[in-house]
Amino acid sequence: MATEASNSETQAWRFPATRPSLPEIHSSLQVPAGATFLRKLLSFAGPGFLVAVGYMDPGNWATDLAGGSKYNYSLLSVIMISNLMAVLLQRLAIKLGVATGRDLAQACREHFSRPASMALWIFAEVAIAACDLAEVIGSAIALNLLFHIPLIVGVCLTALDVLIILFLQQRGFRFIEALVITLIGTISVCFGLEILFSQPSVLGILHGFVPSPQIVFDSGMLYIAIGILGATVMPHNLYLHSAIVQTRNFERDSAGKREAIKFCTIDSTIALTIALFVNAAILIVSAATFYRRGMTGVAEINDAYRLLTPLLGVTGASTMFALALLASGQNSTLTGTLAGQVVMEGFLNIRLRPWLRRLITRGLAIIPAVIVTAFWGVKGTANLLVFSQVILSMQLSFAVIPLVMFTSDRRKMGEFVNSRATVMLSWVVAGLIAVLNVWLLLQAAKIYM
Repeated sequence: MATEASNSETQAWRFPATRPSLPEIHSSLQVPAGATFLRKLLSFAGPGFLVAVGYMDPGNWATDLAGGSKYNYSLLSVIMISNLMAVLLQRLAIKLGVATGRDLAQACREHFSRPASMALWIFAEVAIAACDLAEVIGSAIALNLLFHIPLIVGVCLTALDVLIILFLQQRGFRFIEALVITLIGTISVCFGLEILFSQPSVLGILHGFVPSPQIVFDSGMLYIAIGILGATVMPHNLYLHSAIVQTRNFERDSAGKREAIKFCTIDSTIALTIALFVNAAILIVSAATFYRRGMTGVAEINDAYRLLTPLLGVTGASTMFALALLASGQNSTLTGTLAGQVVMEGFLNIRLRPWLRRLITRGLAIIPAVIVTAFWGVKGTANLLVFSQVILSMQLSFAVIPLVMFTSDRRKMGEFVNSRATVMLSWVVAGLIAVLNVWLLLQAAKIYM
């Protein structure tokens, strides 16, 4: 039986799986055998929260602030739909990692030709650079707001976070997960209080979660909607999640894999629900504070910080906003490093020291941030934040389509292949993302032609 399974896998992939994803932490966390449901869930909890960080990074702030101040609660439906898409896609990433022992980058390298694989690697690196750009700008803005550090200096200081990464990796993967969950809790509490302070319209919020045709026909609204999609469904998170679910040391037989998929999916869904709350909260606070007062042009984090306390009449509202932003930027730094490592090792089958990999990625983000900050200041960084999220959205298809292909292939997934309903829904999501991106390219062509 074992020989038949091995032969089947060899036929499904161009060559057998080599070394595991993130070998230094692979199967490093023991799952207790015969434990209660809650203990099992807690042992699998963590990877979903690391992935959820990417769904509430500083890039989301720019798009959510712009959407709330300009279009009131209307784009809440986009946040909700994007989040539901994220739940589905992250589950597919979980299934791929647990069932095959391969992360998405490794699966692409083993399935596609070398030119195609190299192209996908470049697209993945562009997505990571765009995400890192948002983290750099967001952290620099937070440092400026909290400690009055000049933006350019703050951008350069973000390069030092590589030291934080090295320290955390030495303490163990569970320590990283605990820190990430703590920072997510900080962000959630801050925005929970901001919602109470802003006193939004409950009826308006409920109406905003109902999709409106206007989103499709209003080009400005659609642009921000696509930015929200790019900020919510992160392409590099699909690579990351398929790797870090393998940090758990569970039985690699059929029953063990099925259990791992179940608990990892619960973990991911809970974490993404928290991300939905944070993203919706940013837009709700923006709508209730700025749109209500006719300030429809507030799309910059600096303006939001400056106006929150005087408009809400609550001392500390602006400080909590900036504190949440700093927590968001640093949180995203942790997962961005891991995602970059997974992508490079998986596609190229080579390893770089984590500090070197981090410096390369951070350097690619710092250079454009410094240039834009020097020449265009705060206004330029705000526009760059939104643009980075649109770039992320345009890279989505290059991660989503292979993921759906692999998890829908019985030769690769065996008994864990997607059901017919999941296959249809997954391709609808992939098609929708592709269509929106084509529209975005056409709009860009009209602007620059």
